[in-house]
Amino acid sequence: MRKDIHPVDERLPLGQTFLYGLQHVLAMYAGAVAVPLILANALGLDTKQLIYLINADLFTCGIATLIQTMGPCKIGSKLPIIQGVTFAAVTPMIMIGKNGGLTDIYGAVIAAGLVVFLIAPYFSRLIRFFPPVVTGSVITIIGISLLPVAVRWAGGGNPAAKDFGDVSSLLLALLVLAIVILFYRCFTGFLRNISVLLGLIVGTIIAAALGETNFSAIGNAAWVGVTTPFSFGFPTFNVSAVAAMILVMLVVMTETTGDFIAVGEIVDKEIDKETLTRGLRADGFSTFLGGIFNAFPYTAFAQNIGLISLTNVKSRFVVAASGCILVALGLFPKLAALIASIPAPVLGGAGLAMFGMVAANGIKTLSKVDFNGNYNVLVVGISLAMGLIPTAMPNFYSHLTGALQVIFDSGITVGSLTAIILNAILNNNAVTEKKADVNGQPLPTK
Repeated sequence: MRKDIHPVDERLPLGQTFLYGLQHVLAMYAGAVAVPLILANALGLDTKQLIYLINADLFTCGIATLIQTMGPCKIGSKLPIIQGVTFAAVTPMIMIGKNGGLTDIYGAVIAAGLVVFLIAPYFSRLIRFFPPVVTGSVITIIGISLLPVAVRWAGGGNPAAKDFGDVSSLLLALLVLAIVILFYRCFTGFLRNISVLLGLIVGTIIAAALGETNFSAIGNAAWVGVTTPFSFGFPTFNVSAVAAMILVMLVVMTETTGDFIAVGEIVDKEIDKETLTRGLRADGFSTFLGGIFNAFPYTAFAQNIGLISLTNVKSRFVVAASGCILVALGLFPKLAALIASIPAPVLGGAGLAMFGMVAANGIKTLSKVDFNGNYNVLVVGISLAMGLIPTAMPNFYSHLTGALQVIFDSGITVGSLTAIILNAILNNNAVTEKKADVNGQPLPTK
């Protein structure tokens, strides 16, 4: 690699780029298709409609990833960030869909995407409220909040199932985790960097040999599935639905800011106001496209942050390759069915390594913060406590309604807002300057 090229802008050989990109897709695939599955079940859609939603989601997810990584027309952060459907929008979309159908959902998604695009330059000014003490807290919360996802995968995927957490699932997940660690420890260079991919492949082969893998969906899937705009009808714009979705996206913008900062820490690239503006614009534009192509609101996918840290492959062109693969999966359902055949415990074993690395990077950032003679311990402690409440007790805020439920159901959002507010109040001079020293202390005012 040339010394004058940042690792984010490094172009790797085509074969390596494809395999690294595929590794990212395998890491996020289950999360990417979860939203259409939940929505279709809640709204009583038939199997044909569900398959179409999944294809549309994967196709638009790929387009959104390409926009975010390549940054055309000042839209996109040009960072190695893969885009996926935000889970924060699931409950509001179900409520909207039950009252007004899919056309109301897509109208709200289109309107919210336009709002995000327009307010991105103003929202990005919040970047000055993210000194290292806040950044480290947010990254740690992101990692710990993701771990339950890996645990559910490791147990079989569905906690309500009778065989959830059975010995075979746990052993398979631990075996895949061990394989990932073994490859990472014993190999160097390219093979070490695809340790997660190798773990997923070997784990799937073992699961197939044990009869734990079902490939029947591949034969039943169509060869080609083309996503066309407004397939479920032209969007309708219900005022209350639009307002609810805008609120969701404001919450998502806070989460996205934390994700951008987390990636910036890992790839050693400063996330300034301009970069954040471009990244948020990509979220808004991709969400707008989601409403047109029968898909959903899109945002940075936190699941893949740990993979960047684990492999140390920082090139945005690798994630752009993931976008191309996702587009292909959306156009060719048989490929999507093949990826979907990976057993949940196999994903769980890899997820434990990836998501744990996100939390470790947060701790690494906090290690640079000075905790003497200030209120940083309190900022970190309270923000972690607030951020992990939804993770430890998912029904804790079940009696809240409307805007409060949208905000408090997201541990990442609650933790981020808590860290920002406490730091601004307790370390009130920490937000008066845009830059801080290596210990997270504000530089003196000139």
